[in-house]
Amino acid sequence: AIRAAIALGCEVQPMSTFARKNYFYPDLPKGYQISQYEQPLALGGGLDLVGGDTSRVALTRIHMEEDAGKSLHEGFLDSPRRTYVDYNRSGVPLVEIVTEPDMRSGAGAAAFFSQLRDILVWLEVNDGNMEEGSLRCDANVSVRPMGQQAFGTKAEVKNVNSFRYVQKAIEYEIDRQIDLL
Repeated sequence: AIRAAIALGCEVQPMSTFARKNYFYPDLPKGYQISQYEQPLALGGGLDLVGGDTSRVALTRIHMEEDAGKSLHEGFLDSPRRTYVDYNRSGVPLVEIVTEPDMRSGAGAAAFFSQLRDILVWLEVNDGNMEEGSLRCDANVSVRPMGQQAFGTKAEVKNVNSFRYVQKAIEYEIDRQIDLL
């Protein structure tokens, strides 16, 4: 986490703490997650993109926390009626990198995610194996009418594990929110 923070130009904090973040989620049966959310490991930084619709994506923070389980909605005979939960990754430490809302398209987000993956693999911070879930993206999407300063209602697309699907999921969510407005 520190290696990633330094490479991304973050300010490593002299003190960070792990604390309980209490919330209910079906793949987190104990009702809390250990996280550095309130006092993160690093603040600021950013990534200068090569190409794309954004030249720089600023980072808010890098922190560590424990992973939750994984909800499974397909692959079983009764999947249309039931959700299964895989707890194998529950409690495993992970590094979370949070950006500022600097990306304006699915393509821009996919380009950022791809470049970030390359950096993390090069630094040996992550193996980059997206199929196994070693690297995932949670994308917050919000639209607003042109000229409006405040962001609209945000929706989070969770645990996307490919560049193509990050782009597709964000484009779908943008279109859905525009249709609602």
